[in-house]
Amino acid sequence: MATLLENWRNLAYGDGLDDKKKEELWSGYFTIEKGIYEKILTNPSEVVEGTVKELADKYETEVLIMTGFLDGINESLKGYENPIETMDENTVVKIEIDPEKLYYNMVEAKATWLYGLPQWDSILTQEKRTELYKAQKASGTVRRESRKIYPNDPCPCGSGKKYKKCCGRNQ
Repeated sequence: MATLLENWRNLAYGDGLDDKKKEELWSGYFTIEKGIYEKILTNPSEVVEGTVKELADKYETEVLIMTGFLDGINESLKGYENPIETMDENTVVKIEIDPEKLYYNMVEAKATWLYGLPQWDSILTQEKRTELYKAQKASGTVRRESRKIYPNDPCPCGSGKKYKKCCGRNQ
């Protein structure tokens, strides 16, 4: 039997829906997601705990949508993650946000409708939000390492061999 997360991902990312239906699903999801974040960010230090089903009821949505939400917020929590891979509707989960991580991850997801929410005004200063925004944007910048690799250096491919005995052999 598929897990909640598998069911959510198959629905949201799979081939079961045509483009129009997928667009409707995501449009509805983003509206619900925004509503949940508005509530969470109104009281950012509150720890929300309950089963997946109880949280779905609390935020007036269905279990599958709550699963998608929990999947999305999982890397923005304080020092722990929920067992999203294996949870069912009776699994007890906890939402305790790390505001800086959450803001950063919202910027990374390009979710302007979330990191632009007015609730952020009383959580993080404008300076802090600008700093996190810039840090996230800079993290996406790829910098090429221009250091020369010598024959006896460890191979950059990570094999543990010397460069001359690995990737440098056919050069």
